Amino acid sequence: MDEKTMVNDILSSVKADLNTYQTAISECENMGLRQTLQTIRNNDESFHYELFKIAQVKGYYKPAEKATANQIQKVKDDLQ
Repeated sequence: MDEKTMVNDILSSVKADLNTYQTAISECENMGLRQTLQTIRNNDESFHYELFKIAQVKGYYKPAEKATANQIQKVKDDLQ
């Protein structure tokens, strides 16, 4: 497996984990466990962003093109 594939797999995996943490946090009654999950989530978010930046520099990840002002306004209009 090449580096690009490994990096993208890790990014996808951490992204899925972040969604799972968010669900667990929102449903957690125990404040101690909730805070622990929030700490883990925050650390994973930081790790994900750092790995994303590396992937972007290496050309492994290309973000979508930026939305135009008209596209942004259309979304705003649709949501109001």
